Amino acid sequence: MIFYKQNLTDPQLLDLYKKILKPRLIEEKMLILIRQGKVSKWFSGIGQEAIAVGVTAVLDDSEYVLPMHRNLGVFTSRNIPLYRLFSQWQGKANGFTKGRDRSFHFGTQEYNIIGMISHLGPQLGIADGIALADKLQKNKKVTAVFTGEGATSEGDFHEALNIAAVWKLPVMFIIENNGYGLSTPTNEQYSCENLADKGVGYGIDSYIIDGNNILEVYHKLSQLKEHMQENPHPVLLEFKTFRMRGHEEASGTKYVPQDLMDEWAAKDPVSNYRDFLTKTGVLTAEYDEQLHKEIKEEIDENLAIANAEPEIIPTYSGELDDVYKPYQYEEFTSNESSENIRFIDAIRNSLNQSMQHHKNLIIMGQDIAEYGGAFKITDGFVEFFGKDRVRNTPICESAVVSTAMGLSINGYKAIVEMQFADFVSTGFNPIVNLLAKSHYRWGEKADVVVRMPCGGGTQAGPFHSQTNEAWFTKTPGLKVVYPAFPYDAKGLLNTSINDPNPVLFFEHKQLYRSVYQDVPTDYYTIPLGKAALLKEGNSVTIIAFGAPVHWALETLANNPDISADLIDLRTLQPLDTETIFASVKKTGKVIIYQEDTLFGGIASDISALIMEECFEHLDAPVKRVASLDSPIPFTKALEDQFLPKNRFEEVLKELLAY
Repeated sequence: MIFYKQNLTDPQLLDLYKKILKPRLIEEKMLILIRQGKVSKWFSGIGQEAIAVGVTAVLDDSEYVLPMHRNLGVFTSRNIPLYRLFSQWQGKANGFTKGRDRSFHFGTQEYNIIGMISHLGPQLGIADGIALADKLQKNKKVTAVFTGEGATSEGDFHEALNIAAVWKLPVMFIIENNGYGLSTPTNEQYSCENLADKGVGYGIDSYIIDGNNILEVYHKLSQLKEHMQENPHPVLLEFKTFRMRGHEEASGTKYVPQDLMDEWAAKDPVSNYRDFLTKTGVLTAEYDEQLHKEIKEEIDENLAIANAEPEIIPTYSGELDDVYKPYQYEEFTSNESSENIRFIDAIRNSLNQSMQHHKNLIIMGQDIAEYGGAFKITDGFVEFFGKDRVRNTPICESAVVSTAMGLSINGYKAIVEMQFADFVSTGFNPIVNLLAKSHYRWGEKADVVVRMPCGGGTQAGPFHSQTNEAWFTKTPGLKVVYPAFPYDAKGLLNTSINDPNPVLFFEHKQLYRSVYQDVPTDYYTIPLGKAALLKEGNSVTIIAFGAPVHWALETLANNPDISADLIDLRTLQPLDTETIFASVKKTGKVIIYQEDTLFGGIASDISALIMEECFEHLDAPVKRVASLDSPIPFTKALEDQFLPKNRFEEVLKELLAY
């Protein structure tokens, strides 16, 4: 292994040695503690320290780095107090996740480190969003994101590289190619000779670097960073290295040939760098011994602090209160001026005024720029707000959602338009595992709205007609909004954009151009979690949302003798149970009307809540009316049969006669 000093001074060389030695000594201590049962799990980075330390040394402290679970050197190089890391690994309150997540599954804005989730790939898209925010601010910052050779097989890897290439984002994509994904060797992970070769297909400059040579890492990345600052663009970096311990300690390394272990042991990044410094007179044995002593004392002192810290005492309120970022609803009232507009115009109006209200708001989606989107909602927005803020995306929903999270992390608000709600399935993972859980896990908001054009009645078939709100009402940490009228659509979308929590905003596309209402022309808000009582009666409570609200109104208009409370939920998460329970206690009978299929829909949960809270007030079983438990078909006759519209009146009258 050849080390080139180049322009580094002796103090700089020694500083790199301190930084690479510290995580090694911590790891050696952790291996003892895990055998003693004092740490539950450990993902060792022994043999790979030069990459984490070298990358972090090149970045300024204000630049974001997104490590994985084998990058202890990132955290120590940013000088996080060791007792906080030890508390994190022991699941104590002085850690970063209040005991809710383990090892390196956390981030910290204080140190500009954004940790991973176990699904790995979304990390890369987050880096895109962070870098996009930096590029928009023209601050010449670079973002570095880590992944392993195994995760390069994930779709998120390819999507994130493609977005970065198309948008020319200053991201260092760092692949730590350490030979194995758990026990699967690289020849079973990919068939190209080098992972760096993948950069060619995306038009990205790529490089192969000796990941065990701290100076090669430092010099090459310093040079690349300078170029990226002057001319923003991504780079793909494959670091050749090796994992000397198991994927995690319990898995061991028996599947690795011993000669391969011996080969890489001879390339140890710490001992080889120490030998270089010693031979060149930069490091003396006495100073090396002193460093070992100081670091070990620091480790022991901070372990004592962590060990003395009490265990977390769980409380229901402590857990539930952190699911969402606290948000104080800000009411904006409208003036007397209004105009009679369609549902689609109300959405457009909200987006337009919100873009003016929030100068840091970015809208992303397929074909939303010059074309104006599949439904023409953003037509003309590029001319007014520019392409920096109204961004066409490649067809890669997963990385786009992750990019939105990155924008949120770096001070922006983001709206992602799913061309159709059905397509959210390809972006499902970052919504339910990243956006939904970030605040609960480590206190980071996800200031993202995902717009969801949805619903049937237009003969669009199984992939353009679903109303899939139940996929998300089940997931703690998400808010789900589903308006039925233009007035509500505008006010609720404004609030959703203001709210720093992730919101799934459903827009029934059959209502886009068929429903009109007088809507204030200026900016206003409506609080989430408040249902609307559209009609009042004494015989039955009808609960609906979206298109079924209009279908229920039609049924009541055709049956004026029916005395009913009609509740439009408007927001599904949070749910206005107060309005629901008050109505049910008054009428004694309730029917829940949804367009989604019956089994597992939100009507089932509402029914269960009513049975638990209002059982003694019921005069009949709770009824649910929903679509057939089949995929939604294309042909009109089949779609009409699928949708619940033709069955509602009969079930309603049966309930009234019970």
